[in-house]
Amino acid sequence: MQGRLNQNDVSNRINVEDPFQVRDTVLRIFAERYPGADLVPLARAFGDVKALFEGRFPGYLRCDTLYHDLRHTLDMTLAMARLIDGHDRSQPEAERLGERRAMLGVIIALLHDSGYMRRASEAGVENGAVFTKVHVSRSADFLKRYLPMIGFGPEADLAARLVHFTGYEIDVEDIKVELPKDRQLGHMVGTADLIGQMSDRMYLEKCREFLYKEFVWGSIARERLPDGREIVRYNSAEDLIYKTPGFYEYVANDRIRRKFGSADRYAAAHFDGPNLYASEIECNMSYLREAIEQADLNRLRRTCYSLSEKTQQAA
Repeated sequence: MQGRLNQNDVSNRINVEDPFQVRDTVLRIFAERYPGADLVPLARAFGDVKALFEGRFPGYLRCDTLYHDLRHTLDMTLAMARLIDGHDRSQPEAERLGERRAMLGVIIALLHDSGYMRRASEAGVENGAVFTKVHVSRSADFLKRYLPMIGFGPEADLAARLVHFTGYEIDVEDIKVELPKDRQLGHMVGTADLIGQMSDRMYLEKCREFLYKEFVWGSIARERLPDGREIVRYNSAEDLIYKTPGFYEYVANDRIRRKFGSADRYAAAHFDGPNLYASEIECNMSYLREAIEQADLNRLRRTCYSLSEKTQQAA
């Protein structure tokens, strides 16, 4: 996309670093899709998530993970709202998710990475990325405690299961969800997490500068087994970049197409045209493949930044 700004979404219209702009966009989408719906709980969730990431939510420290920052959450949440809208505008009435389930899906998106947040009692933990392997379970626990506060108590247990569609702690096939509409919601939240981050204009640079550091903190890059052996998945930030096309082809695409039932197609229904997320992801991957073929990772030269750093500097 010509002229896309670093801070903008795939449409180049929404600043995904601005919680208020993303909130207002999502509320507008749902107000049009579900006329008369009470969207107050959803609006409150946006405010609470902003407070959580900024360290103003009771019992929690500010977000310090560089890759999984507030921008990623907002970008993913906007993608989730669009998938839901595209689904419900393209399906027969009996198969639509409806306003309550739609709001639940967006709230799960808003809190899908809450497990990276350090509790006040965890101030000694070096970085929230230490929780990488268990962050989805921690997010599930947060959702269970939080949803009753905004009138979604009956859905708390369901939300705690659906958030696992964004992670790898439980195989997708083993996530226990009874109703087809709820499983569809899970497919959407898992899809939104992938397409939101991989379509980011600074995705490649963020993987090199930020994601690798999180993988080191979280013992993903290198893992010491109980028997003393060491598994080396990524021996450097550059190694992570070289392996990113493989992740896209064999992990992300497999999840989106097979495990999540190609739920990304609902983005095209929302836009009433091309799937802008797919287009931007392919643009990123094509650029990366060329850089790898030419053995020139210096082509990844966009200056990236994290909202977690900006919040820290402002504190």
